[in-house]
Amino acid sequence: MLRAIDSSTMGRGVHGWLDSHFHFSFAEYYNPENINFGVLRVWNDDIVLPGTGFGTHPHENMEIISYVLEGELSHADSMGNEQALERGQVQYMSAGTGVLHSEYNHGDVPLRFFQIWILADKSGYPPNYGDYRFVWEDRINKWMPVATWQENTSSPAPIKIHQDVNVYASLITQDKSLLFEVATGRQAYMVVAEGKARVNGIGLHMRDAIEITEEDVVVEALEDAHVVVIEMAKG
Repeated sequence: MLRAIDSSTMGRGVHGWLDSHFHFSFAEYYNPENINFGVLRVWNDDIVLPGTGFGTHPHENMEIISYVLEGELSHADSMGNEQALERGQVQYMSAGTGVLHSEYNHGDVPLRFFQIWILADKSGYPPNYGDYRFVWEDRINKWMPVATWQENTSSPAPIKIHQDVNVYASLITQDKSLLFEVATGRQAYMVVAEGKARVNGIGLHMRDAIEITEEDVVVEALEDAHVVVIEMAKG
């Protein structure tokens, strides 16, 4: 089963320094029928102007993945981590029992990144942070494993999180296509970060998403299409 989501119908938060598209209820956008998709609780598409950002704030019992699309994301947290990430790079934070962090754009161009929150499989983990500087070419016309469940020892994904999910990214070049398999009892949430694509005949533009339940799909690039997908247990 497939359900496409047009980005024009998503929640929106525009605050001068910040322009956010909310895939699910968040901040000023609340829709009781759009709280989550399985264990995927938040998927925000954020654009942050230079010299601005999110000041220090708390999180707990959430697995947080940030995927940088443009510009530079500077992170600092109460565990002593300070890192800056660029296009195609990913940071991960397990908030666990509680952590404080900030995210800023110290660069000269707008920062665009996906802020993704996944419900942890249980509460009370010790906080943890990590990042990975993926090689850009490793995602061209193939599904590059980004993150997986810590108990999934067979996955080559370098980021391990506290939930039964698999995160992939790909840059599918124009007129190429990729098969993405979603097994019985599984589902996936796929977002076109950049470009245009067609998924089992359904056209998607930049920021559009599609929910996939127990169905294999073919992703065709109508122009170069940068795609991020989270596959998880159905529910």
